[in-house]
Amino acid sequence: MAFNRHFHSVLDVKYGDDASLDALLLHFMTENNLEYTIDPTKNASMEQLKFMVALQPGEFYAPCSDWMFLMLLKEGLPRLLLHEYILQWRAFIRLSREYCPDRSVSSRFIQLARHKFRMALASPIVIPSRLLKRFMTIFMTQSGIDDPYRQVRRDLNRQATQVVRSETFDSVINAYAENCGPCDRIDTKRFSLDMLEVERLMRVATLCDNWDVGTFDAEALKSTGVTEELAGSSELFAPVYEALSQAGGGEKRILYIPSRAGGIIFDLQVVRSLLRLGHRVVMALKEGFFFDHSTFWDRDFDPALAGAFEGAKFVNEDRLTKNELLDIMGKHRFVVISEGTRERFNPYRCSVTFARAWKECDLILARGSELYNRLIQCSHGFTRDIVNFFRDEAGTFHLYHRPKPEWVRKFSERYINGKADEIITEMRRARREGKTVMFYSGIIGSVPGQTKAAIEIMTTFVAHLRSQLDDVYIINPGEHFEEGMDGDDLMFMWEKVQRSGYINVWRFQTHFDIEKSFALMGRKVPPVWTGKDATYSTGCTKEMHIALDVLKTSPELQIIGPSAEKFFRRREYGVGKFCDVAVDSCTN
Repeated sequence: MAFNRHFHSVLDVKYGDDASLDALLLHFMTENNLEYTIDPTKNASMEQLKFMVALQPGEFYAPCSDWMFLMLLKEGLPRLLLHEYILQWRAFIRLSREYCPDRSVSSRFIQLARHKFRMALASPIVIPSRLLKRFMTIFMTQSGIDDPYRQVRRDLNRQATQVVRSETFDSVINAYAENCGPCDRIDTKRFSLDMLEVERLMRVATLCDNWDVGTFDAEALKSTGVTEELAGSSELFAPVYEALSQAGGGEKRILYIPSRAGGIIFDLQVVRSLLRLGHRVVMALKEGFFFDHSTFWDRDFDPALAGAFEGAKFVNEDRLTKNELLDIMGKHRFVVISEGTRERFNPYRCSVTFARAWKECDLILARGSELYNRLIQCSHGFTRDIVNFFRDEAGTFHLYHRPKPEWVRKFSERYINGKADEIITEMRRARREGKTVMFYSGIIGSVPGQTKAAIEIMTTFVAHLRSQLDDVYIINPGEHFEEGMDGDDLMFMWEKVQRSGYINVWRFQTHFDIEKSFALMGRKVPPVWTGKDATYSTGCTKEMHIALDVLKTSPELQIIGPSAEKFFRRREYGVGKFCDVAVDSCTN
């Protein structure tokens, strides 16, 4: 290899600087089955990944801890990496021997897994957790047992429910506290008491991190010394208090990632407290079997869990659009979704709905020590503030707050709606003045690397139209483009404008428009723009659907440009993408 594999930090691993390193990174992605271009139905695009991970240009994100990724990039098989592989193998063997009594069947798939294991050792590039997922898939498909831990989780949830309903739990949570904040105002005192309750519930929720079925009862709760631990509020929770305070902007949207079964019953007590304080909560569960972690489907088999989730809105659609998700979150204060994986935490495999929920929420509450390496110690930043809390094997409570990087900007629904309302106000004023309102739809981001040029092309042509047309108010989306907004944000804003009912003429960009723009700029049309028109853009394709829908209620609307049929060759609008998706006919 022509490059140095010994990196000091994962942030030093850049994509696009060295062909040999690029090839190794692509090898890493393909061997872990994470490459979007090879399997776009299972893996997240870079645009979707950036909903969650704050990546600067050229940065490469691996869904594992920093030290693990740096070891995987080295040549050979480091002793620590070998140890991690062996741990995954032992977990698989325990699972197979304990839950598959048919030795002839288990012998067959264990031998199959052994071949996979030897391949991993011979060329150690597979993330150990990804290797375990392959082993579990082999177990489930070959044994016919889709969820060997289902009864274990039911037992844990049943016992946790008994604890939550006990007088012991009630006395622990509601015990009087001498010092719980200032008493100068009633509202200040009320907030202090509310936060004390949240803190106590979060601490108690972690007590079951190290319990098993045999030790999970109310007596165990009393024997942990939790009363002393919860005597008063702690500075450790200051970031949580600040995030949930009214001074921080009022109602918050919170994405809650629970940990193991049993503990989820306590997690739901935290959620109920947050709901009572006026916040909205989205809880994300595993899509399928991941040992004792609760799954999205557990409530169908677990009466105790189903009762604990009473009143929650379960959404099983894994590819919700931004509009659909915001509509659901607006109508329901407590929403439950699937994160889309059977892994610890892997943004490449998370569902579109989970990625969008992450992006639309203000705070991530993630419980469990297994997320500490992935969310807190990871050198890469994340697009939302994260609070990770858990209890270690010694019983010590830990809480870590990781704010999003300063350069990451969150465009709230209120902000985007405000921009849309400003444009609608201008349209309304133009109509009152007797002007014709024209909306101009054109390519902005569908040609990779040409966003700046696309805006210049649109702006030049719209300026030409304004000089030629009298009493016409023309809306040019390129003039309202804001750096940092992704395709989801822009389409959400423009759809509100487009459905306002104030558009008289909707003009879609033609290849002639583009050629005219370059002529006005005194330049020849470069090859990348030759023959392009609005039908090349996934955003314009969606806008044509909207235009035809608006036409049903506003038959006087005039639609100018390429025929509608040419737009509909394209697939569904991509996830947060500016870059174009493929033409269907090319994939048949």
